[in-house]
Amino acid sequence: MAFVWFILIGLVAGWLAGQLVKGGGFGVIGDIVVGVLGALLGGFLFRSLGVSAGGGLLGAVIVATIGAVVLIFLLRLIKRA
Repeated sequence: MAFVWFILIGLVAGWLAGQLVKGGGFGVIGDIVVGVLGALLGGFLFRSLGVSAGGGLLGAVIVATIGAVVLIFLLRLIKRA
């Protein structure tokens, strides 16, 4: 069941990141992938900086969205190079 929540949070985070960053979306599957990878990246960044977004669903969505936004910026930088 945790895997389903992870995918749902990834979907929401990928969609939110796509709305925040502006530009072409990645589609449903792309949003899930960006959101899930962003959740992993966001969790790593937050732990490295010693920052906590709080527990629960809202905290997980915030961390995953911030990670997904960072991931989109990194992907765009790589794409330009």
